[in-house]
Amino acid sequence: MGSRWNKVVIMGAAAMGDDERLKRDEANVLANFWRKLGKFASQIPFAEDLLTVYYCALDRTTPTYVRIGLFAALAYFIDPFDLMPDVLPIVGLADDAAVLAGAIKLTWDRIKPEHRDAARVALERLNETPK
Repeated sequence: MGSRWNKVVIMGAAAMGDDERLKRDEANVLANFWRKLGKFASQIPFAEDLLTVYYCALDRTTPTYVRIGLFAALAYFIDPFDLMPDVLPIVGLADDAAVLAGAIKLTWDRIKPEHRDAARVALERLNETPK
């Protein structure tokens, strides 16, 4: 029942006019994701999962209700004024990690191996970039 219930919850949110929210969150993520990730990459133990969610959300074959949840989680990561400010070392990213973990749990069956592969490649490139 868990997976079915998760889908119902996400679809319910999508039915409440979240097309506009999806567009807004997607635009925010596309405009700000790499800047924020680059700023905190060395402090983020969940960077590969974050990138996996990013690539899954961008995949147009991912169902819309899943993309809504993933873009919302990514937008939360980008937002500097969330529950715990990101300027606090390590602790400031704990709420971001929790939101991301929730999004992954709800959408686990939609994350494809190619999303994980793209995340690994991007993380390797990011780690090679001189700071």
